[in-house]
Amino acid sequence: MIVIADSTPLNYLILIDQAELLPQLFDRILIPPAVFDELQHQETPDVVRRWIAGPPSWLQVQALRSVLDPALGFLDPAEREAIALAEELQADQLLLDDADARLEAARRNLPFIGTLGVLREAARRELLDLRVALVQLQETSFFVDPALIESLLDEEARRKQGS
Repeated sequence: MIVIADSTPLNYLILIDQAELLPQLFDRILIPPAVFDELQHQETPDVVRRWIAGPPSWLQVQALRSVLDPALGFLDPAEREAIALAEELQADQLLLDDADARLEAARRNLPFIGTLGVLREAARRELLDLRVALVQLQETSFFVDPALIESLLDEEARRKQGS
């Protein structure tokens, strides 16, 4: 399964020390150059910049072979390149959090998952404690509606009761 990642989900997974979930959930994780650049930006948290300075072997930077679609101009460079690379490689999944980028991915019929979806799937596979991961995530600048957090925790509790 090929996954193209945007910078925001990687950033938050690194911040909560859960980036290693990605190779456990997906076969190949690719990022376009703009994502690599964004993760190195001066305003990016130090821990993220250190992580991307020596990226793990499972993360590959993949340049685009095609010209960017001008219709993606309303997105930031990392989101534009992630969507374009997903289309170019016919990726199985696009890792995105930004609402506008997700709407565009849906419009283009590209399957996507966000940071919360990764954590949810990892919990389903018993790779982490969802409650702990969500608390850690909420201690960062990640914004999520508290009702969504409660919904995920309720779903997790039902899943555990059923098994």
